[in-house]
This record gives sequence, C-alpha cells and structure tokens, in this order.
Amino acid sequence: MSASFPHGVDDPSPYPQARTVEDFTRNLASVRERIADASRRVGRDPAEVRLLPISKTVDEARIRLSVAAGCRELGENKVQEAYRKWEALSDLEGLRWSLVGHLQTNKAKLVARFASEFQALDSLRVAEALDRRLQALGRGLDVFVQVNTSGESSKYGLAPDAVEAFVRRLPAYSSLRVRGLMTLALLSSDQSRVRQCFVRLRELRDRIRQALPEGDRVAELSMGMSGDFETAIEEGATVVRVGQAIYGARRLPDSHFWPST
Repeated sequence: MSASFPHGVDDPSPYPQARTVEDFTRNLASVRERIADASRRVGRDPAEVRLLPISKTVDEARIRLSVAAGCRELGENKVQEAYRKWEALSDLEGLRWSLVGHLQTNKAKLVARFASEFQALDSLRVAEALDRRLQALGRGLDVFVQVNTSGESSKYGLAPDAVEAFVRRLPAYSSLRVRGLMTLALLSSDQSRVRQCFVRLRELRDRIRQALPEGDRVAELSMGMSGDFETAIEEGATVVRVGQAIYGARRLPDSHFWPST
C-alpha cells in the first residue's frame, strides 16, 4: 500500500513507511544489498558489517512486523521508550536491544536490566553507574565509546583527544565490555565533510589499538545511518545504524535530532 503523511499529503521522502512484513522484507534486502555493494567497492567482506536496525519512534506493532521480516537487533535512542518496548515485546524470543542515545546516570538501572549493548558511553559517571547496576544483576554489557568527530557543540560524545585517556580508565568497570567507538557524522549534503568524520573515527581507533595494552578490544566502528552508511562502510564501519531506510521516514526530520550544517 502507498504510505501517506498527515493531512493526506503524499510522502515526499525517499523512505516510504513500511507497513507490512513484505515492505520490511524488501527494505531489509535493499539495505543489505547496499551494504554488500559498498563493502565490495573497497575490497571488504560484507559479512564484516553488522546491520543495527534503529526502531526509535516506531510503534510496537510495526516493530513486530520488522521482527517477522528478520530484524533480531533493535536500536533505540531514549531509555524509557526502549524499556517500554522491551517489556511490550517480551514474548518475542532472541531480540537484542541496543541503546544508541545519551544516558543520564539515573537511568542506568533500566539499561542494566534489558540492554545487550550501549553505544553512547562518554562519561565515567555513567560507566560507574552502569557497572554498579550490572554487578548487582550479574550481567555484562557491550559498550562503545561515543566520539564527537564533527566538533559540534550540539552533539554528545568525547572530543577525539580525550578518548585515549578515557579508554584507559574503563578496565576498572569489569561489567563493561568495550567493543569499539561510535560517532554521529555531520548532517550535511557535502559528503566530503561527512566522510571526514568517519576517517577521524577510524584513525582514532587505529591509534588507540597501538597505544594501549587493552587497545585490541577497541575493534569496532559504529558509524553511518540511512543517508550515509555506504560512505561509512567505505571508511571502515563495522556497525551501521539504519532506521529510516528500513522503517520509513520519521515524522520529524533528521534536523530535529541533529542540527544540519
């Protein structure tokens, strides 16, 4: 069926709303084909790239359809929204939940209960709060350190020159398994400027791996979303966070979440 926006206006975005299992199956196949094409352009194995579907703002009914089409990992930005969905979808076995948005310390207890992965670690206070809650529950959590590669004050994440010292401190929090680095690229139509954000993250990862005894654990690069994940893959992304190309355009534009430049 054709998708429409409120007031009957036809969806102007390149990402029409997915509303059936068939829609989701088609969108997932298209995204995976794009991942494979981008990987092969730079001589990479497509199997090196993990697709993380981002279900933020998507209601539970449509998430169920996406799961039926093959989404077994789900990424969310807001802790309380993610926790609510985790509870509502608890009858679905084998789902893996990833939190990719900023976390306040008072929400650490929720993340410790349900998340398998946290991709926005940029504070030792948050690391301590998560570790304490996880220790109490006997759980571990995969984490990515968020880096502000664009230098925008509107974005969370550590400055690149603060990351090495931060990573040195993380072994103290034994419940946290450091997997790699994450970034949000500049929201820009200039792909050369977007690409530089990905290059900075890859080069930073490579420096940390050489400089730190525990650097070999910092292997993954989570970077790239619906509009730029192919560029991210060309620059070494091992995780791409794709929402709109799977679920359809959000009712709020990207500029609502990340200011454009």
